[in-house]
Amino acid sequence: MFEKFTEKAINVVSVSQNIAKELCARKVTAEHLLLALYDEAKGISLKIFKSYDITREKLFDEVKKYQHSSSNQQAENLSFDDEYKEILKRALDLANKSGNSTILYEHLFLAVISDKKSNNYKILDALGFDIYKSKSLLEKLVQKKTRVIHHPEIDEHREIKTNQSSETDNIFDSEEAAKVFDRAVAKLSTSNYEILGTEQILSSILEDKESSLTHILSDYGVTSENFEEKLRNIQSRQAEYENRQIIFTPNAFTIMNMALQTAKELGSSEVLPEHIVLGLLKTKRGIAYQILKELKVTDDDLAHAIIKPIEKQMPETLTILRLAKEEARRLGRNIVGTEMFLLGIIGEGTGIGGRVLSELEINIKDARKIVENLIGFGDEYYDKEIVFTERAKRVLEKAWELAKKEKKAKIESEHMLLALTTEPNSLAMKALEQLGVDAVEIREGVKKFREA
Repeated sequence: MFEKFTEKAINVVSVSQNIAKELCARKVTAEHLLLALYDEAKGISLKIFKSYDITREKLFDEVKKYQHSSSNQQAENLSFDDEYKEILKRALDLANKSGNSTILYEHLFLAVISDKKSNNYKILDALGFDIYKSKSLLEKLVQKKTRVIHHPEIDEHREIKTNQSSETDNIFDSEEAAKVFDRAVAKLSTSNYEILGTEQILSSILEDKESSLTHILSDYGVTSENFEEKLRNIQSRQAEYENRQIIFTPNAFTIMNMALQTAKELGSSEVLPEHIVLGLLKTKRGIAYQILKELKVTDDDLAHAIIKPIEKQMPETLTILRLAKEEARRLGRNIVGTEMFLLGIIGEGTGIGGRVLSELEINIKDARKIVENLIGFGDEYYDKEIVFTERAKRVLEKAWELAKKEKKAKIESEHMLLALTTEPNSLAMKALEQLGVDAVEIREGVKKFREA
């Protein structure tokens, strides 16, 4: 195993053995490794320790609390205890996942702080060490940067062009959204305005006193009464316009388009009031958003409260997209292409899409290797926003269309898988080809499961 260690990593192991001997320990333990990591820390790793005012003396005092010394004469070569061995295995696994053929100092550091039940975790916590923040920084450091390959799908610029009427037709297909629209239009007819704005839309959502969304908004201090009170104090509609006048104000139209995209990403084939509010929070535009800010609403907290009940329903597509993003991060990328959708479908596993691929003898391990060979490892940091390639967006759009055509309320895994087959030149289909599967087999497989 040690043949895969860098010289610096080997030095850490060697120093930990020396520390164990100095402390007359029976075996080399994980706590000795922690001390060795401090002794061998340089550059950013050393700065991590120093930023929490951790000295060698403080760390040594904490480590001693967990030591059991032996009065017997120590053997020349002490063995590692079971926890130490597990750390070494974990470091190897971390190296593989980060695309490195060798185990770095940082892999050992990550492996040491990954077990919340360990003594090292308690030691560092007692010293005020921010494990979560440090772990994130170390993960960035170990991302392999020698095989950076530009993502083949990112250069595409073919956007899905739509006009307002076709988009709004899709947005108000669902019964709930249609009711929101009807109430908003009624409000518009009693005002002096001719164009629907964000304020009428949110106001009409708040009118449904029985909906779970209204209860969530109320928990955050947003009620129909205080919203209307704020709205009466609005003197100008300038916040709704960007030098154009259409059936919606430009900002309302932008929010509705964002609601449509949000619905797709949350696995719904219908735009619901929840998606409209999430669209409002994402775009941060218009009178309605201004009023939310005046009511001291925190965007992220409200968005999380709205999404939480949706996540509990475990929509297949939501799970697939979450897994796709995790796969992208694993390869050091902030870009999700069709190949990540494929990995997400395999990872989700329980839906028809995953079951079709399983029957075709496609597993996540083999698929990951193919994807890694196709796009390599990137060096984008984890804190960057995850974006979809245009081809991935088209696949999601197609999956939405398939679900709507079948009058399904949710976009399901087979819709995602079938949508991938409509992009023959995508990385997903290239990966499937290398795995020995073609579009015909996929379509026949979906058909078979549906008829079963």
